[in-house]
Amino acid sequence: MTSRSRVTVLAGFAPAATDAVARSLLVADPSLTLVGHDLSAVRDGVVTRTVRTAAGVIERGRTELVHGCVSCTLREDVLPTLERLSRERPGSDIVLCLPPAIEPAAVAALPAELTFDSFVTVVEAAGLLDDLTSSDDLRDRDLHAAANDRRGVAEVVARQIEYADTIVVWGSPALGPYDRDQAAALLHRLTPWAVQVRVGDGPTVDCTGLAARLLRTGRHDPAVPAMLGRALEGYPIGIHDRAGDHGVNAMLFQSRRPFHPQRLHDALEDLAATSLRGRGQLWIATQPDTAIAWESAGGNLMLGNLGLWLAALPADRWDEATPMRRLSADAAWDPYYGDRGTALSFVGLGLDTDALTATLKGCLLADAELAEGADAWSKLPDPFAEHYSWA
Repeated sequence: MTSRSRVTVLAGFAPAATDAVARSLLVADPSLTLVGHDLSAVRDGVVTRTVRTAAGVIERGRTELVHGCVSCTLREDVLPTLERLSRERPGSDIVLCLPPAIEPAAVAALPAELTFDSFVTVVEAAGLLDDLTSSDDLRDRDLHAAANDRRGVAEVVARQIEYADTIVVWGSPALGPYDRDQAAALLHRLTPWAVQVRVGDGPTVDCTGLAARLLRTGRHDPAVPAMLGRALEGYPIGIHDRAGDHGVNAMLFQSRRPFHPQRLHDALEDLAATSLRGRGQLWIATQPDTAIAWESAGGNLMLGNLGLWLAALPADRWDEATPMRRLSADAAWDPYYGDRGTALSFVGLGLDTDALTATLKGCLLADAELAEGADAWSKLPDPFAEHYSWA
């Protein structure tokens, strides 16, 4: 019986570097099949798929945009394409190279019939800091996939990095040692769970060595949730390193008591601007049932709904949660708060961790407010209610 093809997903915001890595893998392993998608005509409703090997292009195909959604279109095209190639090219592993503005989490949601071996993100060291500090939207760089695609550059770059189990740091002979090391320090704090592989610092690339570090590693664990769900499942969301190195530092903030809605709302702009990247979960006193996602990048802030706290569910509905979430909640269960709690990670350049911690603590309920109980909390002014629906 022929073994199932293993799929390595290659993402990256710098298309030239990502393409160079993909071609290096083909050189190192002629048995590989490379699948890529061209979005240059996506606003005309067309996505072009190319399949190639080291010997050249073996097929081109076109697919129409589904519901105006690029991620939906790729998902609907990728699954049948990869399954078909697995049958037609038995014993050939596959590299799926994503377009620059596509986030790998969109592909990871595909059914388990596929064996994802690793999620690799290629980062161009020279442009990393500029992208993570950029306030540009994808539209500003003509990379938006649809009229309603309002994602920011920093947001997309951060998500591509955070989802990876392997980071390829594409350097340049012109890039100084300090800048190379700063990029590595920044990537380590953004995704401490990923293996870093550095290439491109010299005039040549060791294709065989690169392939050995990227292919057939088995690094992808499908049980690990995407970034914003990690804390709920008990997985780390970052590291606490106040001192840092090469100007890059990071901090974790955790609290069992809830945020005061008005004070948190008043501080949002400052909190979003303080760090390069913020992520995690929180709870607000006036919203005791809902776990709220926090995601900040490029000075922008996104809040979202992570679902209900287990403490807000009857016990007979706990089986709706994953085993890891139930175990995590049980291990840290509080007799008053249950599994409710704030867990936030921040990464920055010269981040003033003392000031940020003080700001966050100042937004929590004070002792006197806490003592008044949940009935009193529900009557607090809640500006979030005007803009967000957590139901």
